[in-house]
Amino acid sequence: MMTRTQKGTDRTRLAGGAAIRLDGVHKSFGDLHAVRGIDLQVEQGEIVAFLGPNGAGKTTTIDMILGLGRPDEGTVQTLGMAPRDAVSRGLVAAVMQTGGLLRDVSVAETVELTASLFVHTRDVQECLERAGIWGIRDQRVGKCSGGEQQRLRFAMALVSDPALLVLDEPTTGMDVTGRRDFWAAIRSDARRGRTVLFATHYLEEADQYADRIVLVRHGEVVADGTGAQIKARASGRTIRATLDRPDRAALLAIEGVEALDIRGESVTIGAHNSDAVARALLNTMGARDLEITAQGLEEAFMTLTSDANEGARA
Repeated sequence: MMTRTQKGTDRTRLAGGAAIRLDGVHKSFGDLHAVRGIDLQVEQGEIVAFLGPNGAGKTTTIDMILGLGRPDEGTVQTLGMAPRDAVSRGLVAAVMQTGGLLRDVSVAETVELTASLFVHTRDVQECLERAGIWGIRDQRVGKCSGGEQQRLRFAMALVSDPALLVLDEPTTGMDVTGRRDFWAAIRSDARRGRTVLFATHYLEEADQYADRIVLVRHGEVVADGTGAQIKARASGRTIRATLDRPDRAALLAIEGVEALDIRGESVTIGAHNSDAVARALLNTMGARDLEITAQGLEEAFMTLTSDANEGARA
């Protein structure tokens, strides 16, 4: 994805147009319909969390934004142009979970090698410092921890000074301090106009750092808004209880159940009428250790992306 590019005057914010625009995008792999008519627009300078359960179509959609795949139907534009054109100009960079690293070279040499692929670059030391790895610049990549390697990928992404930064599980392997410092750097860059789209399983990161949250389920957008708006859409409460033999069909048949997650004997239910659901659990199913709590983003995520929420849309 990294090629030589023409020098630009302002690479974090371009004149006019959205950073990302998807119109009626579909993508299938054989019988698997991975993306089912996604419409999405991300403005320049936004930080957007792109969330969904495994198999929701997130990776397929991100691949099309990066020019790694093409839609079967609909259009994808990145920074007002075809995704591959934006990437070839060095205007887009990605931080992925795995790959892209040579184990036998040093941290600094890795970023220097990346910088050599571009005409317009940021200072290597600056990128290493922003990624929090200047202190291990002489360390071999193979000796770095998983969190340090993620920071290195971040430095590599920054070196071309991209207008759009796409992050896939960017803080995997980082400790609490590393995650905090990473997001502080992202926020600082966003204030300069850089657009950030990220996928994460750490929902508290999405709630705390994203300007918008987009939830996808079975290849479709089911919610789009601020963290507060997403949680408001899933108003209600969460019931947690322990059952000896949870029966999914019987639980879904309880009036008022909107989302259901079963893990062994532990049952988590999203519901508006939590009192009625709790009575059913206690009186007819022998539930124990029952507790009822207000919904946060995690519960909203479960409610809006659950199969029990079939038919809900943004």
